Amino acid sequence: MFELFAAHTLWAVLFSVILALLVGSFLNVVIFRLPVMMEREWQAAIQADNNQLDTNKHETQVLEEKFNLAFPASRCNSCGHQIRWYENIPVISWIVLKGRCSQCKTSISARYPLIEALSGALCGIIAWQYGFTTTGFALMLLTWALIALTFIDVDHQLLPDSITLPLLWLGLLLNSFEIFTTLESAVWGAILGYLALWSVYWAFKLLTGKEGMGYGDFKLLAALGAWGGAISLPMIILFSSVAGVLLAGILIALRKHNAANPLPFGPYLAIAGWCAMLWGEPLMRWYLGG
Repeated sequence: MFELFAAHTLWAVLFSVILALLVGSFLNVVIFRLPVMMEREWQAAIQADNNQLDTNKHETQVLEEKFNLAFPASRCNSCGHQIRWYENIPVISWIVLKGRCSQCKTSISARYPLIEALSGALCGIIAWQYGFTTTGFALMLLTWALIALTFIDVDHQLLPDSITLPLLWLGLLLNSFEIFTTLESAVWGAILGYLALWSVYWAFKLLTGKEGMGYGDFKLLAALGAWGGAISLPMIILFSSVAGVLLAGILIALRKHNAANPLPFGPYLAIAGWCAMLWGEPLMRWYLGG
């Protein structure tokens, strides 16, 4: 099978797209449930610290409210109908069901199939460019992590450590074999990536007394620096900043956003980082006019 994929790019692309569609379905679960899991952990920690519950009662409550990426099974938010396997086929099931629950006919957000399709499309591009290789599969892992981080940040202005930190360590591990860059460049990329936004954060806070971004942004840029190396950071910072300013300006002009409310910066970092990993050199030559 590996020989077939190596010899025929179209087969590699087809397999990658199907795999990515399935993973995209799981990403929808991660995007919805991970913030809820984190909130429950915080609440449990606060209750334990304040001694609001006795030990037995606390343990009983935690067991009764078991909630993770695998349990409970996916259900309709309106009627509680448990989604069957054939109602959970990426993209196809949503189209067949006409975007509605099979039981109560409540509308199902189009974002679910869009995330699945986005995962499939981006991984298809990676497979077309890199084939069925270690580099290609590594970039797919990066893509899935960035998709999850992007939509969690859009929904909650939160970039979970449970994704950003493993992403950072994976980048360093891969580059210890010089998959994308040298280990030295990866280490400096992680260090400088974190310090770059950390410095901006503190400069902005000292000047305005407000917080312009969160620590999750520092960690995400550090992770991207660990993947692409220090040389990738200027382009990622530039492109993400330009995209952020343009979108904020458009939203403010359309009165869809209040300038006093911050926009999540993680999605722009994710998009710029993904583009830098795939097309860093051509983009830099284009930007420099060469």
